[in-house]
Amino acid sequence: MTIRPVIFRRQARMEFDEAALWYEAHRRGLGARITFAVDSVINSAALNPDRHPRVFADVHEGLVSGFPYCVYYRQEHGRILVIGIFHASRDPSIWQSRG
Repeated sequence: MTIRPVIFRRQARMEFDEAALWYEAHRRGLGARITFAVDSVINSAALNPDRHPRVFADVHEGLVSGFPYCVYYRQEHGRILVIGIFHASRDPSIWQSRG
């Protein structure tokens, strides 16, 4: 089984870090929980990129268990490119414009 390398766009990495910090600031331990949940989505994408549905062109959406977040990624050049880690209430045109 091939595990593809994972690359984050700068904006996606910032969204991930900000979410973890926000949850940790509101309740101790939640930062680690969201980090684990997001990592689970990313790891499943690295193992099987088609596991999560395509939602926009070639972009897949992985739902983050236990949190109102989604991971948006595409497979390109044998790797997984994470383009967004978005709260469900945010305007999806933001990550869609990252193409």
